[in-house]
Amino acid sequence: PSSGRVVVNGLEESLARVLNQGCWSEVRSFGATVSDFSAQGEADAFEVLERGAPVGQVTWQLSGVHNQLNALAAIAAAQHVGVAPAASCAALREFTNAKRRMELLGIVNGVTVYDDFAHHPSAIRTTVDGLRRKVGANRILAVFEPRSNTMKLGTMKSQLPWSLEQADLAFCHSGGLGWDPREPLAAMGDRASAAASVDELLAQVLRAARPGDHVLFMSNGGFGGIHARLLAALEAAHQLLVSSAGRAASEG
Repeated sequence: PSSGRVVVNGLEESLARVLNQGCWSEVRSFGATVSDFSAQGEADAFEVLERGAPVGQVTWQLSGVHNQLNALAAIAAAQHVGVAPAASCAALREFTNAKRRMELLGIVNGVTVYDDFAHHPSAIRTTVDGLRRKVGANRILAVFEPRSNTMKLGTMKSQLPWSLEQADLAFCHSGGLGWDPREPLAAMGDRASAAASVDELLAQVLRAARPGDHVLFMSNGGFGGIHARLLAALEAAHQLLVSSAGRAASEG
C-alpha cells in the first residue's frame, strides 16, 4: 500500500530484483553499508547508523550477524510507526533472548553447553560464526541434527562443510536420514563425524570435550534429550575426578 513501508535486506540481490518489478510503498533497506540502516561493530555490541549517521548503540546478549540484521529490520519497521531509532536501540538493550537461541544451558568443568534452533545450513553458519566471534580461539564442538524436511531429503547437504567452517569439530546425527552425511562431511576430514544413534553421538562428544570447549547443539527438535544427558555425564565425570583426587590426597 502507498501508506506502508517495505523493510528489505539490502544484502539480498534477489529482493532488489523483485522490487524493481514494481513497488508502490516506501522502501527502507538494512544491512549493507549503503543501506538506510546499517551497523558498525560486532553482533553483540554495535553502533546503528541511519544513512551513515550514528543514531544509537545496541549492546545485548545475542550473537550472530543474523540477530544484528534482525535488530536493524526492527528499528526500520518501528520508525515507520513513530518510534525513533534511538528509542528502539534503548529497547533492544533490554531485550532478553528467546529460548533455544544460543541458550546457555550450563557450564561443567570448563565445558560450556548451548542450545540453538538452527537447522539449515545458512542458520547453522551464522550461529557457529556468532559463537566463534564470542569465544575467540577456544574450541567449538558443533553437534547438529538434520531434522527439517529439506535436510532429511538431503536438499542442502552439500552446504554442510561451508556451514560448519568455523567449528573445530562437528558431530552429525544421521538417524532417520535418506542419505549418508559422512559423504558431504568428508571435506572436513577428521574434524567431522556422524552417528546413527543419540547414544553414540553423546559418546563421541564426551570423548572429545575438554575444559575450555564450547559445545553447541543445533536442532529444531528435542534431539533425544542429549543436552541434559551431556551435562549430567560431564558432572558425573567431574565428581569422579574430584573424588579420586580427594582419595589420593588423603592416602598421601
